[in-house]
Amino acid sequence: MAANVNHARPVRRPKLFRWLWGRALLALLIWIAVDVFTSRKHSIRQFDPAEVARLETAMWRSYYDKRPVLLFWQLAEGLRQQFHASFWRSFGLAFQATNAAFVFKRGQSKTDYQQATPLLADYYRSIQKLSSEQFDVQRVAALELNWWIVHRQRARYSYSDLANALAQTSAALYIQPAPAFTTYAQLRADAMQLCDEVGQHPNGATEADWQRIELALNRAWEGLHDVVQQR
Repeated sequence: MAANVNHARPVRRPKLFRWLWGRALLALLIWIAVDVFTSRKHSIRQFDPAEVARLETAMWRSYYDKRPVLLFWQLAEGLRQQFHASFWRSFGLAFQATNAAFVFKRGQSKTDYQQATPLLADYYRSIQKLSSEQFDVQRVAALELNWWIVHRQRARYSYSDLANALAQTSAALYIQPAPAFTTYAQLRADAMQLCDEVGQHPNGATEADWQRIELALNRAWEGLHDVVQQR
């Protein structure tokens, strides 16, 4: 007597399930395309200084804790806060900034550092597309690189030099006189100095250290916000 064998039919995904997934994927791709390729201009003078300070502190903390993925995410969020980048575009900007930073980090001389200049120019060109104000992309990129160099070569330059470099960069970005940014630049340089110092502690920075750094950055970004609103 032949055995009674049940042949199971292959399981097929319901057509409705595949249709929904297809439509969801299409909607996601359309969202990404519109988000990335549609320029919506905003004033880079409009931002929340407290939120920018909080995110910058968080990024510095992630850097010292060696958490690159979180740092990248925070950088993208910071770009959305400070420059009004849209969600997907912010990740492209974050990639451009990170790429320039890593090229600079590998450098050992001024000639090496200069290789980051075109990458910074690309980054600021992308910022320009989001801004309702115009600025000299090449000049801002060169000045941005300059304060990176000043900060890195701390044995050669002082934190006062860093403050001056930061003021020059902001003046070029916002098209205002550099002296107007003196207070902001000094406060931000002070925050960087504090971060550099606590980063050398054997046990690392404490929670109280990070609170002090965020407070200094909060005052700095509030100062910058006040200056750019007065134009």
